[in-house]
Amino acid sequence: MSSPVPELLYDCADFVALSKPTGISFLRDRSGADCLWDVLPQTLGGKPYQVHRLDKGTSGVLLVARNAEAQKRLSNQFLTRSVRKYYLCWVVGNLTQRGLINLPLKKGRKSRYRVAGNRSDIVCSEAGWQLAVPGSEGLDSQTRIRPLLCHDQRTLVLAQPRTGRSHQLRVHLSWIGYPIIGDHLYGKPADPNQQASRLQLHCHRLVLPGIGSYRAPIPVSEWLPVPVAASELVS
Repeated sequence: MSSPVPELLYDCADFVALSKPTGISFLRDRSGADCLWDVLPQTLGGKPYQVHRLDKGTSGVLLVARNAEAQKRLSNQFLTRSVRKYYLCWVVGNLTQRGLINLPLKKGRKSRYRVAGNRSDIVCSEAGWQLAVPGSEGLDSQTRIRPLLCHDQRTLVLAQPRTGRSHQLRVHLSWIGYPIIGDHLYGKPADPNQQASRLQLHCHRLVLPGIGSYRAPIPVSEWLPVPVAASELVS
């Protein structure tokens, strides 16, 4: 089975912005399954140059450079954290607190990541979440979140990662008690509220200062329904 051709959101001489589908890895992994990288030469009409990546289950805006010079320039914006990234996700539970999740991450067991501390040491204040006793291990990891609406024991959240750690949004939201729906790695697969046909995480918008803003519409057929009254929140 061949990899799906991603939707083209923006195209110029230096790079393209694509709408990555859920359920496909960007690069080939140990499973040997089809990956997005295999179809990029056909999509771009030439050699692709990696700028960043999205998890297999995550959909949304993905930038791919057309040449090495553009790759270096765009990658530097990600490395210096000047790119503004906005994700939408459905989480389990009624989340009403907004603020900064400031919890360092480290590699855990079996391809998982975890907060570099104990769950019992996470404290929540008006500003957000942090460890009561910060340790010396772990990588600085920060995510700003804002609940958009609570509906049927779940919450639609706008998340803006300030850092770009592996699985950052999934680990942060799970460790503060609101796992992303459809996330069976950091959530609870047996929980009926956790069930969904896909990971409910979508890179909705990327803003590159001085270059442009790129937006990927939510794939409605794969997404948990959003009440009509809230449609303007995710437009």
